Amino acid sequence: MLLFELFMREEPKETEMYILKTPNLRKLIFKGLEAEVPTHCDFFSVLLKPLRMLVHLDLSSCSPIKDLSCLKSLENLTSLILYDVPKLHKHITTICQLKKLRHLDISQFGEQYSLYDDPNQVLRKIIESLPHLTSLDISGTNLAGPCVQERLTPEELSLDWNTTSVPLSDIPGLRKRSDNPLEFLGLYGTLHEACYRHHIPAKRISGDANEEQIFTAAQVYYDRPEYLLEILNNLADVFRYSSCSNLKLALDVALMSMDRHIHEKSIQSAGSALLYYIVRGEEKLNFGIYVKRKIIRTLLDAICRHENDRTMLRNSCLTLIHFKISQDMILEYEKLVDVLLCIVSKDHQDKFVQQISIYMLNSLACEADGEQKKIIGDRGTVEVMLQLIEIHLNRITCDEVMETAWSTMWNLTDETPDNCKRFLDGRGMELVLKCLKIFPFKASLLGNMMGLLGNVAEVKSLRPRLMTEEYLQMFCNLLDSTSDGIEVSYNAAGILSHIASDGVEAWRESSIITFKREDVLKKMVQAIERWHLDSSRKIHYRSFEPILRLLHVDHTPEAHHWAVWALANLTRVYPEKYCSLIKSENGIELLEKLLQNPVCCKKIKDLANMVIEQCKSFKADETNEEDT
Repeated sequence: MLLFELFMREEPKETEMYILKTPNLRKLIFKGLEAEVPTHCDFFSVLLKPLRMLVHLDLSSCSPIKDLSCLKSLENLTSLILYDVPKLHKHITTICQLKKLRHLDISQFGEQYSLYDDPNQVLRKIIESLPHLTSLDISGTNLAGPCVQERLTPEELSLDWNTTSVPLSDIPGLRKRSDNPLEFLGLYGTLHEACYRHHIPAKRISGDANEEQIFTAAQVYYDRPEYLLEILNNLADVFRYSSCSNLKLALDVALMSMDRHIHEKSIQSAGSALLYYIVRGEEKLNFGIYVKRKIIRTLLDAICRHENDRTMLRNSCLTLIHFKISQDMILEYEKLVDVLLCIVSKDHQDKFVQQISIYMLNSLACEADGEQKKIIGDRGTVEVMLQLIEIHLNRITCDEVMETAWSTMWNLTDETPDNCKRFLDGRGMELVLKCLKIFPFKASLLGNMMGLLGNVAEVKSLRPRLMTEEYLQMFCNLLDSTSDGIEVSYNAAGILSHIASDGVEAWRESSIITFKREDVLKKMVQAIERWHLDSSRKIHYRSFEPILRLLHVDHTPEAHHWAVWALANLTRVYPEKYCSLIKSENGIELLEKLLQNPVCCKKIKDLANMVIEQCKSFKADETNEEDT
């Protein structure tokens, strides 16, 4: 709401009144101006009358416009936009006197001012009065008239039908333009669905009858959010019920709408829905990396701006999961983490949206390298995961969100000591014990927790914090677990191997009294010997460095046993994945050195030989394939 005070004399002369003293101005745009002026004044008359050189005038959504007679003095005016101006029917006569007009927009949004008493006659008058008109927008009005064939006028009846064909137009008021079609005609949202008619004398039409009309409407009404909302929904229907012939243009419309109208929640919801339909198709494989990143950036901006809009969040998350984390999202990595954490941390969040978001967080953590894992941890991910788990424990609920929270921390702590410390500092071990107590038979939950604790145990500086009676009891009990295959028992043995690798002195300095070190190690070996070497695994190693490190521990052959069994299993079941990894990390040399160690028993040496032979065999197979 703007207030203009006109300072005038008691009896001012009309020529002395002005708002803009710019007599050479050629283009003027006033949109959405509601002018509060004294009742005896007409703000717009005072504004416009001195601007005699105007060529283009846009007064969209301005009010109140009492009198447009001043336009008659604008002899150069060729473009007049009066979109959504109230009570335009009072000004049609004046508009029709602007003989140089080439573009006229008298479209409306909403029904309050869109109905004319005699629409066919009004439109006919406009067409006959403005001979140079090439572009006309009557969207949202009834000026196209009902789809009823009018009788021919007396002038048309007087034509010689033997030499002249009857003009064709399903819009009565445009009949005289049948042989001279308009360059553009706006029919979007007209009454009686005028855009669906067959004979329309215009080269380009905005409407919703077909894909071409919808795209035209999007290009013309890009700055009108109320129209764009409907257009985005129209395009989504095209994807939903048929197929779109111009995917690039549809994508441009969605991105432009969302970027231009970031504050409009409804536009963000509709735009994100359209992006979902575009991205889920096979055509997305043809998108370049720049286009993919533009989509991702637009969606992240929308989520940041409207984080409480469930519809938009759902659409955006469903769209984002179609992209590859490591390739497509690398430039928006930190922003994506922040957005996902914001979503998953809200206790009132839509369950489905929360599940998708934590799934993406887990994927980020899984594919991240060491530095990226640290960045994700720096932004509070571990703390948020622990908070989620605590909420679920209080509700005695173990669902996909809770299990994925543990999996996310498992991935984040992989060879990342800072995140391991965050886990311990956040009372992570307390939550492990509570989960074991409340959900002792949840196999995937146990597997995720023990995988995480295996990562913590690899950090030498943190191992003393694991050496308590309560925790050691838990690890020993889990050695006998058959939950999740061998995974839980395997990780429990790995944790104990790393703890034991610190030597007898570290055990003595701990608070452990009940458990003797040799008894724990004996129980660990018994568990190892129960496992089958052909067991398939759910674990994924990026590096064998933490395992190979145990081969240097001469004082604890039991740690050798677990490490060599792990290598034998992995190279046996997944040779193509792990044989080359062992070779690249000098694992063969370490195993051969271990064979010379007198403290190693025959079982350990047999396993070491098995790994060496498996790696040599796999290398030989690769060589033969290359020769072939």
